[in-house]
Amino acid sequence: MRAVALPLSSRHVTINEPSAVRATARLLRRTSTENHSWPNASARGSSAKTRSNSLSFGGTFDLDAKQETLTQLENRMSEPNFWNDQTGAQAVVQQVKALRAWLDPFAAVSARVRDAQELDEMLALEPDEEMERDLETEVRSLAPEIEAFRLKSLLSGPDDFRDAQLEISAGAGGTEAQDWAQMIMRMYTRWAERKGYAVDILDLSEGEEAGIKGAVLEIKGMYAFGFLKAEAGVHRLVRISPFDSQARRHTSFASVFVYPVVDNEINIEIRDEDIKMDVFRASGAGGQHVNKTSSAVRLTHIPSGIVVASQAERSQHKNKGTAMKMLKNKLYQLEAEKQAKKKAELDATKSDVSFGNQIRSYVFQPYTMVNDHRTELKMPDVHGVMDGALDPFIEAYLTELANGASSGSGGAAA
Repeated sequence: MRAVALPLSSRHVTINEPSAVRATARLLRRTSTENHSWPNASARGSSAKTRSNSLSFGGTFDLDAKQETLTQLENRMSEPNFWNDQTGAQAVVQQVKALRAWLDPFAAVSARVRDAQELDEMLALEPDEEMERDLETEVRSLAPEIEAFRLKSLLSGPDDFRDAQLEISAGAGGTEAQDWAQMIMRMYTRWAERKGYAVDILDLSEGEEAGIKGAVLEIKGMYAFGFLKAEAGVHRLVRISPFDSQARRHTSFASVFVYPVVDNEINIEIRDEDIKMDVFRASGAGGQHVNKTSSAVRLTHIPSGIVVASQAERSQHKNKGTAMKMLKNKLYQLEAEKQAKKKAELDATKSDVSFGNQIRSYVFQPYTMVNDHRTELKMPDVHGVMDGALDPFIEAYLTELANGASSGSGGAAA
């Protein structure tokens, strides 16, 4: 398996893929990075060259590993006792759905690429203008689909595939800030609608005169959290306030925070190989049987180091059952504490709603501009952005995040 550079919308993506994608690489090299037009015969020799200012993206599709994992999970689902553990079964089903969200679309695109490659090879031998146009149309339609895979390759976090809980809070500034918070809520609602995601309003606090003090949205869709994690931070608005009778320019702030939506039910699974059992004679009251036989049980959970013991019953079997229950309770509490700590760490990253912590500015007057201060991406169409056109900002942030992670791992390796 080798790395292949795909020129997409004047960018490059490095991915590790089977021959179908290498075919796509050859196919897309023949298109212009400016307008996806199919080069004529005289230009074919030079069309494989790419522009020197193309960007490099570090995400990877490891579809071989994903396919292997999917096969293993589907084998588990076919086992007769699979549904005995409902919680564990649901987790496996969720994993299968996430993997199929990668593999099924890729298989469909790969089939189209193979067909286009065959047509490409045929046209190299016998040129035909009408078939050239058909191939050009197919390449144009394939490019955005491959671009979508490229963007997915930037999502590698363990929770990226989950739904997202979005919290919006108005900053200081009264009605103006509360109106801005409502504008932010509408922006994310429109973005979700464009993605085909569902939006549920979990909580909403209305402003005194206009707007909202805060809101909590649950955005449901594959990779909703992976995309929206790029939006966490303080958003700054600059405009002439419609609530100011003197028509002065105001600066307002609203904060956005994003959580992954996780299953709060904790499933404790204890494997036999993780348990060390010791038996010993019970002490204390209980008669001769208790004192003369090794009915007491001590269980050591090797991964966590937790030790529990039970000697209340005369039966070793019953004492073992009691000890297992005690162990599960302790492991449950340990996992609950881990989840609470993780949430506390997320909460600790919430920024103050102030000028110094802003991630993006939205300027309506005296000019129109949306400026992301992390990536320095600027877009003049502020109204389009407020209508949900956030993908360029999300992509730029995820790309920078992926490139930073790649550079960090490379440095560590060196």
